Amino acid sequence: MDALSEILRVVRLVGAIFIQARFTAPWSYQSPCADSLAPLLEPGAERVVIFHLITEGECFVELADQPPTRLIAGDVVLFPRGNEHRMNSQPGLAPAASGRLDAVLSRRPRQLAYGGGGPTTRIVCGYLACDARLARMLLAGMPSLVKVNVRGSNAGTWLEASVRYALAEARSPRPGGAGVLAKLAEVLVIEVLRLYVNEQRDGRAGWLAGLGDPIVGPALNAMHAGPAQAWTLETLANAIGTSRSVLAERFHRLVGSSPMQYLTQWRMMLAANLLCRSNAPLARIAEDVGYQTDTAFSRAFRREFGAPPAAWRRHQWTHTHVQHSNSVS
Repeated sequence: MDALSEILRVVRLVGAIFIQARFTAPWSYQSPCADSLAPLLEPGAERVVIFHLITEGECFVELADQPPTRLIAGDVVLFPRGNEHRMNSQPGLAPAASGRLDAVLSRRPRQLAYGGGGPTTRIVCGYLACDARLARMLLAGMPSLVKVNVRGSNAGTWLEASVRYALAEARSPRPGGAGVLAKLAEVLVIEVLRLYVNEQRDGRAGWLAGLGDPIVGPALNAMHAGPAQAWTLETLANAIGTSRSVLAERFHRLVGSSPMQYLTQWRMMLAANLLCRSNAPLARIAEDVGYQTDTAFSRAFRREFGAPPAAWRRHQWTHTHVQHSNSVS
C-alpha cells in the first residue's frame, strides 16, 4: 500500500458537504477562518479544511495579500490552513451582511441562492475534519490556496457527477443522503490531494511534495509498507537505490525532518491508532510498530504524546465514551 493510502487508512477523516449555492452576478460572500467555523461544522474537530467545487460558471477567490484567483467550472479550491477568504463574481466586491459564511451556516441550509440576476455560478461547499497531527504531516508545506480542475481526471469527472446526484437525493425524503455526501466529500478531497501530487512544480515542499519526488517518494512508500522493519538510513537508501547523503538532504529539504525522525513519528501515529481501536496488549503494539521492548516504546510514545501509552489509551477511551453518551442523549 502506498504512503498516502496508508495514512488515510490509519487516520480518521470526517467529511461533509454543507451548501449547494447558486449565485447570480454581482455577488460576494466572506468565509472567516476555518477555526471559527469548526463548532458549526464539526464540534470537537481538531482541524477543519474548507473546499469549494465550482460546477457551473466562473468566479474569483481572494485571500489577504494575494492577487485574486479565477475559478472555472470543474475547479476545486482547497484551503489547507483554513485561511479567511472571499468568493465573488468579480474581485473587490464587498459581501453583504447576509453574505458571511458563518451567518449562513448558523441556519444550516442545504441550498443558498442570491445575487443581482446576472450570469449564474453554482458552487458546492464542503469541509474535511481531521486529526491535528495528520494535518501537520499531510498538509505541511502546501500553499494557503490549492486549485485543481477535477474535470481533467476520470475520477474527478465521476465525483462531480456523483456529488450532483447525491445533492439531489439529499433533498428527497429517502434516508442515507447525508451519509453519501459525507463520503463523497472525503473522496473529493483525496482526489484533490492526488492531483496536487501529480502537478509537481519547482520550489514545492512538504509531505505531499515529497510523495511525488523520485527519491523521497519511494523512501516514504518503503517506510509505510514496512514500519516495523529495522530501518537505518543506509538500508533505506539501499532499498531505493540512492546514497545516504542524497536521501538525507532531499528528505529534509522536502519533508522537514530526517527519514529516521519521520519513521518515529509515523510509528507513533500507528501506535495511537492501535491503542484507540483495539484491545491489543502494549507489548504486541510495540512489536507491531518496530520496538523490541515496552520500555523503548513507552519512552518514544511519551515524547510524542506527552503521556505513557497505557494512560493515553485510558484517556482516549474515556473521552470517546463521553462523546458517545452525549450524542445519544
